[in-house]
Amino acid sequence: MADPYATLGVPRSATEKEIKSAYRKLAKELHPDKNKDNPNATERFSAATQAYDLLSDKDKRTRFDRGEIDADGNPANPFAGMGGGFGGGGGPRGGPQGGFRPDDMGGYAQEGIDLGDLFEGLFGGGARGRGPGPGGGFGGGMGGRRPPPPSKGADIGYRLRVPFVDAARLADQRITLSDGKTIDLKLPAGVEDGTQMRLKGKGQPGAGGAGDGLVTISIDPHSFYRRDGHDVRLDLPITLNEAVNGAKVKVPTVDGAVMMTIKPGTSGGTVLRLKGKGFSIKGGGGTNGRGDQLVTLEITMPDDLAELAKRIEGWEDNSDPRSKLGV
Repeated sequence: MADPYATLGVPRSATEKEIKSAYRKLAKELHPDKNKDNPNATERFSAATQAYDLLSDKDKRTRFDRGEIDADGNPANPFAGMGGGFGGGGGPRGGPQGGFRPDDMGGYAQEGIDLGDLFEGLFGGGARGRGPGPGGGFGGGMGGRRPPPPSKGADIGYRLRVPFVDAARLADQRITLSDGKTIDLKLPAGVEDGTQMRLKGKGQPGAGGAGDGLVTISIDPHSFYRRDGHDVRLDLPITLNEAVNGAKVKVPTVDGAVMMTIKPGTSGGTVLRLKGKGFSIKGGGGTNGRGDQLVTLEITMPDDLAELAKRIEGWEDNSDPRSKLGV
């Protein structure tokens, strides 16, 4: 093999940085992947790689400069110091007389040098895990790193609109996936507008497995229910007669209608509570793991006020309902 300094085109006084820079330049120019029809370039690339192998190893470079090993990393005089036999200081493991070590036999059994990092920087990771073989090609991965695992397929996003009552009751929702298949989706406790659910393996296929489906929940508003945290609010109209005399009235809830008692003399704006008729609570709590329904009573006047006026003729309400407001 030619002088490694000459092969890389650097002087013997070159620094490690200069040696690496020279090799990078040659590797870009001569890499086999870029010169598939040029055997000469492949041979030069192999020689440059072997030269870099030697000069980038401080110990090998020092021994080469002292003349102890040649450009191939072999002992300059393999029989030096062997006169005393293998039992003495000049044994094959390398003694004062300049014996050799197994990793000085050329090739790419390097000490602390990872060409994988270098090739990754040169060729965008294409050579990662394919260390240069004895012939200059890329094969067995000696000195390189394992290739990264295959990537999973991309995730697919879905937006699912859920009726208000279904969200409160956690009713199963049917969703159609991108492949045309449908599944019944169980809503999680504590579901709210913007909740995201992950469907494992329901995304795009890929070499490393399918991605996931990401379902974002959008809860539709209701015509008369309103959400207040885990509670459901409802404004309930009652008649003047029901407010004055009291009554049992039917009240709608997300679980169906229930009967509720109104005490005589109930004022408008009174809030009554129906336990466990709200939204589910994540982690439990509340009645049956749910919030409540808060019913605000609104007293409505009759359509025929003339009849009402006759009935209260001569009666006057002398209370002062606005006294607490300071007026």
